[in-house]
Amino acid sequence: MPLIASNTVPFHVPSIGQEEIDAAVEVLRSGWLTTGPRVQRLEKELAAYLHVPHSIALNSGTAALHLALDAIGLKQGDEVILPTITFAATGEVVTYFGARPVLVDCEPEAFTIDPVAVERAITPRTRAIIPVHFAGHPCQMDDLLEIAQRHRIHVIEDAAHALPAHYKGKMIGTLGDITCFSCYATKTITTGGEGGFAVTSNSEFAETMRLKSLHGISKHAWNRYAPDGSWRYEILDSGYKYNLTDLAAAIGSVQLEKCDRLHQRRSEVAARYTRWFARQDAFALPDVKSYVTHAWHLYVILVNPDVLRISRDKLLVEMSQRGIGTSVHFIPLHLHPYYHDTWGYSTGMFPIAEDYFERCLSLPIYPGMLDEDVDRITDTLGEIAREFRR
Repeated sequence: MPLIASNTVPFHVPSIGQEEIDAAVEVLRSGWLTTGPRVQRLEKELAAYLHVPHSIALNSGTAALHLALDAIGLKQGDEVILPTITFAATGEVVTYFGARPVLVDCEPEAFTIDPVAVERAITPRTRAIIPVHFAGHPCQMDDLLEIAQRHRIHVIEDAAHALPAHYKGKMIGTLGDITCFSCYATKTITTGGEGGFAVTSNSEFAETMRLKSLHGISKHAWNRYAPDGSWRYEILDSGYKYNLTDLAAAIGSVQLEKCDRLHQRRSEVAARYTRWFARQDAFALPDVKSYVTHAWHLYVILVNPDVLRISRDKLLVEMSQRGIGTSVHFIPLHLHPYYHDTWGYSTGMFPIAEDYFERCLSLPIYPGMLDEDVDRITDTLGEIAREFRR
C-alpha cells in the first residue's frame, strides 16, 4: 500500500488486509500462479453470492464486456446503444467488432441511461443495449428490459460500479442477458488491482465466454500441467487472453467474503455525506430512488452555479490545495476527439449529460474512511462555499 501523508484525504485507498496478503502468499508458495483451482473456486463463490448459475472470472471488466458482445454474435455494421456518461471501455468494446456505438443521453436525476432516448435510438441494426449502473445506482431496468424484449435485442449490463446493488429487490447480475462486473482497485471488491467477471443464466453464453476467455481452447486445458491433467488440448474457436490468475482469484475470494461489510461501510460514509449536503444549497447531492440499493462506488455531487461563483474545475483545484483528493466521472464519450472524428458526435447533442459533466465532482468514498475524514471533507466544502458564494 502506498504511503499517504497523514494530512491528506486521498480519493481512494484499497481495503486490503492481512487476510488478502496471506491468501496471496499461500498461492505464491503453492507453485500454481496462473488460472487454476483458485479461479474455479472464486467462480463458484461469485455465482452463489449473486444467485446466478454461471460466473466467468476474467482479467478485467473490459474483457467481460468484450466477451459478452462476442457471445451474442455482434458483427461488423451492427449497433449497440449505450450512455454517453460512462468510461471508455463501454463504447470501446463495441468498436472491436466494427460495430457502431450509439450514444444516448441520461436521465436528469440518477444520470443513468434514459429509456426514452434508448427507444428513439433503436434501428434495424441494433443488437444490444448496454445500461451502465452509474456510480452504483441501478438503471431503470424494467423499462429497458421491456424495450429490449419488444425489439428482440439483448441487454448486457455494465455493472462495473454495481456490486452489490439491487433493483426492486433483485440483485444486479440477475436481470439482463449478461452482466459484467469490474474488480479494479477502486471497486467494492478487488482481485489485486485488475480483474472482472461476467455472470449469466444462459448456459450457451456462459460456454462461449468461458471458451473464448483462454484462446478458444478446450475448457480443461488450464489443467494440462497438473499431475492428473492431459497435455493434449483442442483449439475449438478463436479466442483471447482474458483469463484470471489464481493469485488474483485468491485475493478476490477474501474480498468477496468481506463484500457486504465493505459495502456497509461505504453506505455509512454516503449517509454521513448526505446528512450534511441535505442542509445546504451550494451543492446537489446524489439522487437515490426508493426502490434501489445503491452500491456507492462513487459519491457524486453537483456544483450549484446559482449559488456559487466557482466552477467545478476550480473547485477540484481548491480541494486538492486543501489536501483532499477528488475526481470527475466521467467526461461524456461524445465530447472526446475519437467520437467526434470517427462517429460524428459533437458538443450539444446530449444536453443533460453535458450539464452534469460541467458541474459534477466525485468525493472520496471507501471503507477505510473515518468519520473524521468525511467531516473534514464537508467542512472544507463549506469553507469553499462561503468563500465563493455569490
